[in-house]
Amino acid sequence: MSHIGSYDQRVKNFDWSIAEKELGYHDGDPINIGWYCSDRICEMGKSDKLALIWEGHSGDVKKYTYNDLRVNSNTIGAFLKELGIKNDDRVCLFMDKIPELYIGLLGILKIGAIAQPLFSAFGDESLHVRMENAETKAIITQRKHVAKVRKIRDTMPFLEHIIIVDYDGKHPLREKETAFRMDEAEKVEKLDIHPTKAESPSLLHYTSGTTGKPKGVKHVHYSLISQYLTTKWVLDLHEDDIYWCTADPGWVTGTSYGIIGPFSLGITQCVLDKGFGADNWYQFIDKYKVSIWYSAPTAIRSLMKAGEEVVKKHDLSSLRHLASVGEPLNAEAVIWSEKVFGKPFYDTYWQTETGSMMICNYPGMKVKPGSMGKPFPGITAAVVDPDSYEVIDEPGKPGLIGFKPGWPAMFRTYWGNEETYRNKFKNGWYIPGDRSSIDNEGYYWFIGRDDDVINTAGHLVSPFEVESALLEHEAVAESAVVAKPDDVNMEVVKAFVTLNPGYEANDDLELKIMNFIRKKLSPLAMPQEIEYVKSLPKTRSGKIMRRLLHAKEWGEEIGDTSTLEDDE
Repeated sequence: MSHIGSYDQRVKNFDWSIAEKELGYHDGDPINIGWYCSDRICEMGKSDKLALIWEGHSGDVKKYTYNDLRVNSNTIGAFLKELGIKNDDRVCLFMDKIPELYIGLLGILKIGAIAQPLFSAFGDESLHVRMENAETKAIITQRKHVAKVRKIRDTMPFLEHIIIVDYDGKHPLREKETAFRMDEAEKVEKLDIHPTKAESPSLLHYTSGTTGKPKGVKHVHYSLISQYLTTKWVLDLHEDDIYWCTADPGWVTGTSYGIIGPFSLGITQCVLDKGFGADNWYQFIDKYKVSIWYSAPTAIRSLMKAGEEVVKKHDLSSLRHLASVGEPLNAEAVIWSEKVFGKPFYDTYWQTETGSMMICNYPGMKVKPGSMGKPFPGITAAVVDPDSYEVIDEPGKPGLIGFKPGWPAMFRTYWGNEETYRNKFKNGWYIPGDRSSIDNEGYYWFIGRDDDVINTAGHLVSPFEVESALLEHEAVAESAVVAKPDDVNMEVVKAFVTLNPGYEANDDLELKIMNFIRKKLSPLAMPQEIEYVKSLPKTRSGKIMRRLLHAKEWGEEIGDTSTLEDDE
């Protein structure tokens, strides 16, 4: 931040109207993220600037200018309109990190529909629960994923269209299915952009909680104001940067900072649609001369594991600024990156519900390895007492993070679940559910989740969802799921299981149960270990005490067990 004034200066003079002015937005104007991320950039004279460089797993490369972005998103928008998709209809994006995902999201927003991006590794059950909640009208997907959609199609009468973007004509299309090939479709030069307003819904992201089903986090078009400015100031993007955000747009980082942020700034970004590997990641940075890199602690720890020798094989001198998101960034990773890349990773803290970065480390600001940094200008944050929700003034004393509501990207509700939404606000604070302390210089230090959600490689897994799926396996009588420490992923899923009569605990059964969960939910939700037990610790009212199992895994104090049922 040093090159445009210090952090303290920015905080002092801050107003969200800074972003509105730069974007040419006035209160009450239409504001459409799709238009801002493509047409507006072309109107600024950047039609021929590269917007997206995409590389697939087999090495094929596609490049799109901002004009290509504009025309292709128009083409997708017009296609959806012809199918009868209207504003506020939910359209699910269920694809790998292919260009159609990035451009399709803009096309959906342009016609005023609500984009519902879902992680392509989800199994049919995870997909079903989220589409059923949103009453999704159309889903855009690929041949490789369509089998999952077909499996659940008949249980969703509201689903009218299944659009396959790489249909090859080899097998006949089935009921409700339509083929669409973006690069071959007749281009739509002009599209009437739906005049969405600040509070018009834009995205529906699903997040896992510890109890109940996944929740649909509703965002609005005005979120652009936060996303644009945080991208500019925290990620420090300049006109000539080549930016790489490694997150999948099935998750909020991949949309807020893998689509909306960079495109609204008219930046060139590159995308690698390929599995993780230290060598191919470094090769990618070297090949495209990546200057700004936004990644996740799990990936950074995996790079650490791969060692320093592989780094030396590539020219990474193009890197100017590195940032991290998704889970706590341990101090070792910051120190390591400084050693091997000559630059630290700057940790950023936010969540699906906040829509944009909230507590961060900023260019030009001293980085304290292991700290999340300080609140973004315009964000009022505090650490509050978990019982009274009063502000804790004492440095170093732990409590719950709280934010004063009102920043542009804050979610507006949980879809169809207003009560749970309202419960997130206490004593005038929005409570994200994370514990932290603040040091005497105002830096925040993350302590952990206040609930049982498992943060594996930056992806939140609901123990409840995994437990429910486990119980559907014929061998499983009861199940409890907790986080288990892991060197690379920070936490992984561990399941405690009691078996039905007639089943024997062995490695073969463990593998079968693991694969059952992988197919049903996702590879992330799959337990990395299953421990067979005779019985699970329960309260007298029959509630499984996950806390005791968690404490055992992490070597923590067991704490109060007075509500535990008798062991006899």
